[in-house]
Amino acid sequence: MERVYTIPLRKVKNVQRTIRAPRAIREVQNFLKKHMKTEEVKIDSSVNEKIWARGIKKIPSKIKIKAVKDDNGVVKATLEE
Repeated sequence: MERVYTIPLRKVKNVQRTIRAPRAIREVQNFLKKHMKTEEVKIDSSVNEKIWARGIKKIPSKIKIKAVKDDNGVVKATLEE
């Protein structure tokens, strides 16, 4: 199963500045666990680099992700082109 999601990260901007990027990564994982109905999510380094591109404090307000679920229930998230 393959899906494209636009994940909003607006709520993450309300947390303390110095923990925004790590919180955004966790938010992406939780979003994919909920929407793809699985427990194991693997995030590609391109997604990580996009969130961390402007540093720990200035994260993007939303991110577009392509999620692919394999037969074992493992979701692999990559950046949508």
